[in-house]
Amino acid sequence: MDEDLVLFSTNAIRSMEVIDISTGSKLGYVKDFRVDVNEQRVISLTLPSPTKSWFGKEEDIEVPWEKVIKLGVDVLLIDGSDIQRELEQNRI
Repeated sequence: MDEDLVLFSTNAIRSMEVIDISTGSKLGYVKDFRVDVNEQRVISLTLPSPTKSWFGKEEDIEVPWEKVIKLGVDVLLIDGSDIQRELEQNRI
């Protein structure tokens, strides 16, 4: 058995704060997962929208699993450089 293998429950991952390593900003907590049941793997994580809108639809942030850099004890590090660009374009 692989000694480096560490397993996390979905509840444990949802309680981890998500940090973008490209900016150091806190993006919140995991809201949901997209899973490929045939391949038995996580495809992406869903984070809550960073903006609150009274009338507009809030769009959640989808982070591809490939962008997850590290799962720690209480933090999840992602490469969010693409996400930050997308958020900035949507604000304009």
